[in-house]
Amino acid sequence: MRILFVGDIMGRPGRSVLAKILPSLSSQWKGFDFVVINCENAAAGKGMTEKVMEELFAAGVQGMTSGNHIWDKNIFYPALASETRIVRPANYPPGCPGTGYTILEHNGKRLGLLNLQGRVFMPPLDCPFRAADAALHELEKCASTGIPILVDFHAEATSEKKALGIYLDGRVSALVGTHTHVQTADDQILSRGTAYISDVGMTGGHGGIIGIETENVMSRYLTGLPSKFEVCSSELKINAVVIDIDDDFHRAVNLTRINEYVDLSEAGPAPRNR
Repeated sequence: MRILFVGDIMGRPGRSVLAKILPSLSSQWKGFDFVVINCENAAAGKGMTEKVMEELFAAGVQGMTSGNHIWDKNIFYPALASETRIVRPANYPPGCPGTGYTILEHNGKRLGLLNLQGRVFMPPLDCPFRAADAALHELEKCASTGIPILVDFHAEATSEKKALGIYLDGRVSALVGTHTHVQTADDQILSRGTAYISDVGMTGGHGGIIGIETENVMSRYLTGLPSKFEVCSSELKINAVVIDIDDDFHRAVNLTRINEYVDLSEAGPAPRNR
């Protein structure tokens, strides 16, 4: 099985990058069984809408994970509650809309998808380690023959991410981190066969500060006053990983980072240092 996981889609620029590059990436890698994205910033940089959801599915996405910003637009709550291809962190309290785990099906293949959120430097939540245990137990009941499982751990601290990666090593096929919008260079296959990276990064405008126009962010740091955040649309990039999983034992055999500039103009990409 080959999976493309795309790091946090940041607003319209991120969605445009995904739509532009997905066909060529699929051709380059000879197809993906599943394309999964983190969508929590996909609508104007904060939250989701049903219209954006349909746009992303139409672009070729099979599943979506999220994080703390999935709650930023409450008009999306009904869709989150009914659309099983989108998951929110499983360690939110009972009563929150949506589900923390699901089983995706595409072209005769099945993939377990689990979303968790960290607690270090993040809002207080239930324990992601114990929530993972409970979710994996339920996924095993739903798929008695065993299926590959992909985990998106939406967290701030790399130590917490690595700890959960080791905790779940051999129990899931891959654990990828999201949230910081900065791709890390620690991609690896852990000792028991789980693919791991602390953060996949962000898809969208990298010319500002983690997807936001520089002026908006600098104003807050320099004055301490609130300012309106605007999504950055310069230096467009895709941050993603390609994960290959063994069909027999559901262990990862390859993890490749993608960190590429994407040009949306008809003139073609301008020369730049990479």
